[in-house]
Amino acid sequence: MENKKAVQLKNFSINNEETAPLTTNQGLKVSEDEFSLKTGLRGPTLMEDFHFREKMTHFDHERIPERVVHARGVGAHGIFQLYESLVEYTKADFLTDTSKTTPVFVRFSTVQGSRGSSDTVRDVRGFATKFYTDEGNFDLVGNNMPVFFIQDAIKFPDFVHALKPEPHTEIPQGASAHDTFWDFIGQNHESAHMVMWVMSDRAIPRSLRMMEGFGVHTFRLINADGEAHFVKFHWKPNLGVHSLVWDEAQRIAGKNPDFHRQDLYEAIEKGDFPEWELGLQVIPEKDEFKFDFDILDPTKLWPEEEVPVKIVGKMTLNRNVDNFFAETEQVAFHPGHVVPGIDFSNDPLLQGRLFSYTDTQLSRLGGPNFHQIPINQPVCPFHNNQRDGMHQMAIHKGQTSYHRNGLNANQPEPAPVELGGYESYQEKIEGRKIRGRSDSFLDFYSQAKLFYNSLTPIEQQHLKDALSFELGKCKSAMVKNNVVALLNRIDRQVAEEVSDHIGAVLPEENLEVKSDKKSSALSMANTVSQTDTKCVAILLNGEVEDAVLTDWIKTLAQFNINYSIVAEKIYTINHFLKVTDTFDTADSSLFDAALFISTSSKVEPPILEFIETSYKHFKPLALAVKDNKALERCRVRLDAPGVYNLSRSDFPPFIEGITQGRFWERPL
Repeated sequence: MENKKAVQLKNFSINNEETAPLTTNQGLKVSEDEFSLKTGLRGPTLMEDFHFREKMTHFDHERIPERVVHARGVGAHGIFQLYESLVEYTKADFLTDTSKTTPVFVRFSTVQGSRGSSDTVRDVRGFATKFYTDEGNFDLVGNNMPVFFIQDAIKFPDFVHALKPEPHTEIPQGASAHDTFWDFIGQNHESAHMVMWVMSDRAIPRSLRMMEGFGVHTFRLINADGEAHFVKFHWKPNLGVHSLVWDEAQRIAGKNPDFHRQDLYEAIEKGDFPEWELGLQVIPEKDEFKFDFDILDPTKLWPEEEVPVKIVGKMTLNRNVDNFFAETEQVAFHPGHVVPGIDFSNDPLLQGRLFSYTDTQLSRLGGPNFHQIPINQPVCPFHNNQRDGMHQMAIHKGQTSYHRNGLNANQPEPAPVELGGYESYQEKIEGRKIRGRSDSFLDFYSQAKLFYNSLTPIEQQHLKDALSFELGKCKSAMVKNNVVALLNRIDRQVAEEVSDHIGAVLPEENLEVKSDKKSSALSMANTVSQTDTKCVAILLNGEVEDAVLTDWIKTLAQFNINYSIVAEKIYTINHFLKVTDTFDTADSSLFDAALFISTSSKVEPPILEFIETSYKHFKPLALAVKDNKALERCRVRLDAPGVYNLSRSDFPPFIEGITQGRFWERPL
């Protein structure tokens, strides 16, 4: 026989800085890595796309045991009550029967950081809801922003790799202010719209109870006659949409990194149950191409002026979990968990998620039986021929475990559609198998401009400040220049201000989108303002009369305003009042307003800092000071908006100030 030299395996080391073709894990050279394989440019993703499946499978199993994204979360139980039947649009039982109360479980989360990161980082917030309906579980797996960074799911591993801590240093944790994230943004202009949202105040919510939720994707509603409507899902918080200011968010991350989860837990424990109303945007199938954007594009929203939001029900979170790991950590959401009357669109990001989520649970929850974990079990019976596997907890009885069978009268057998069996919408599909992007997905900048135009001047300034901060952390001049070039396509003035601040090159030609179009729904200035569940820090300095303090606290209680009494040391004031925090443990960033009560002419620096920081963060500030010398060293303008001198006026104006929340016109 001919001697053949044995193939020697090399030391397995990959240097991605070398010039080399992109390949699969099997060494196959890849000709396209930005688009999954679809039936036509706007058609569904095909299961035969082996490159997408390999790439997504590897990504889904990168980290054990916490989630790859959305690792840091907090959950709560609640109920959903429908206001009016939607039988015109869907046959889903929980959306047509107003007499039913549907149990829900909601998990809020950050996207970037690990389980040990901080709650108040600048980030998208996950907003996932599991409806335990009588027809099975329906999971609405969304975010607090209505759009996303990418259009096709095949790019999701790339986006998250860029967003996560850089692999050579594992820095930074839970933050997007670094080169790889902004390099991705500069190289992928489809992210233009989403990055404006992430740089806005929406990315630093005041509370999980005070943020909107969005299903992000376009779904379908199917009624009993088989008629279809496209739909987007919205959650509208009854407390309104409110945010922190950036300096607050940073201070809170150091003072109380569990701020949001603690806020949610304590609100539910007190009986201040958070509430959201469910809203639907509905488009008839015949109007799919009526708009100047593609309704299947996940980087686009449907402006509420063009497609109004119909409010259809209310969700109330009324019970905290009994065990964080058993419930919040083990809950498994999946956009593919639907019920009759709800179906999918050909949104290419949604199509990829329908594969990815099940694949992720197999690794994270130890096998295919994750649906048997109590938090994931449906409330209705379930029967099938799936058997064994890791962590099998059910004891299946009987001889058969296959379909069709004669030994068990073909049980369990498929349910006819008229008896509740699920039937996919029979959409007609035509097209060549292709990797690519529909031309209708190519407008990356118009809605980014719409969002920016819709903000108030103070919101716009916050957005520019955020861009300057984030890009100012980048080391690469190329990365900075590329992002400024992107901003130049959205708004020239933004590009000018940011480039000047970070020392980047401003393109000579102004390429901004020429549009003054606005949407009032996109500005938080138009949200609900109220006192409910806000928290006031009552700062004590000197000997304070019990009766005066008691009267003010009773007034706060009338408006459902919470409070904490802060002093130099913890002590009992009377039989129902106690100092709960000291100036060492409390911080102004943890409260919505401050009331300073002083009978002494001497004020220590920690108290002055507390007052001055409340003022700097534009919060309402009430002062009840017997000796004016107490404020001589305080850098607060007593005549500024939102500053109330309780020695010259009564308490109601301070309550009105708490309702307003921020006084942006205040001089600093």
